[in-house]
Amino acid sequence: MTSLHLSKVEQFSTAGFSLSAYPGNSRLQVVSLSHDLMSEFAQQTQQWPVQALEYKPFLRFAVADILDKLTNNTLGVCLHDIMRDRNRAAFLLNSEYQHGDTSDGDAAIDVELSIKLSTAIAHLIGIADHDAMFGHYYARFTVSNLDDSDSYLRQAHRRMELHNDGTYVQHRTDFVLMQKLAEENMQGGDSLILHLDDWQELEKFQQHPLAKEDVVWSAPKSKNVTEKVVHPVFFEEDAQGKPHLLYIDQFAEPKDREQGRYLYEMGESLEAEPNYIKVKLPLGSMIVVQNHCWLHGRDKFIAHPDLSRELLRQRGHFTR
Repeated sequence: MTSLHLSKVEQFSTAGFSLSAYPGNSRLQVVSLSHDLMSEFAQQTQQWPVQALEYKPFLRFAVADILDKLTNNTLGVCLHDIMRDRNRAAFLLNSEYQHGDTSDGDAAIDVELSIKLSTAIAHLIGIADHDAMFGHYYARFTVSNLDDSDSYLRQAHRRMELHNDGTYVQHRTDFVLMQKLAEENMQGGDSLILHLDDWQELEKFQQHPLAKEDVVWSAPKSKNVTEKVVHPVFFEEDAQGKPHLLYIDQFAEPKDREQGRYLYEMGESLEAEPNYIKVKLPLGSMIVVQNHCWLHGRDKFIAHPDLSRELLRQRGHFTR
């Protein structure tokens, strides 16, 4: 992929963080927070446990404001600029944590601080919505070697297909944040993302007669969402007239054979697309994507009887 034009925000000097393009694909931006910045952020937010952020929604904006002020109010502008630029609209955020070790020798991070950081990031670009699966503005879940859940989210030994989030909820899901909190005995399971404009068969499916036809979407019991919603997969266009997608293979309920075939062929095309990016998330880091022009998924894990990975998810909408 050729290099993309750098915005003004990438050209000015920043305080406490650096910005670069992900190796091999300049759409994905890499934001790295310095050790000094994280130390000061930890100190200034230590008065609030995560439970306080759960109970008092305005504190979520308070931690975002603290983080932004520590960068001379440049980080929020930078992230907003990235997320509203369709050519990029995604970033990998790393921070220089002091990693410790668990009793079995695996790396560990300060989970409370990690959640505060992801909360700050989410509320610099928008607002995190209630996640019914976990009952808070975020969800935490663990992937282990064996699982009997009712969706592919926790199933370790298969690839989770490329999809968008928010297909089965009434509210809008503009962004998805995915953060790694812990892992043990882990190989594989890399994040997979695909920009809609890099999908070689986009036009074929966007111009299809069923592209704008309503589809019924529902969720399994574990999601704690009982109502069904109805919308097309190509549900809107952006300000430049380019398509936004809202699709997941697991939760669609096609009304007839023609609609079922269209959805099946779309899924097969997405999984065969070679232009996806495979991203290895360091412990404590997060990947944030604009949900309607990026699809995301996960590669399969290598089996291990004590495999365990804890993830955090925040999904939300833009406020400006």
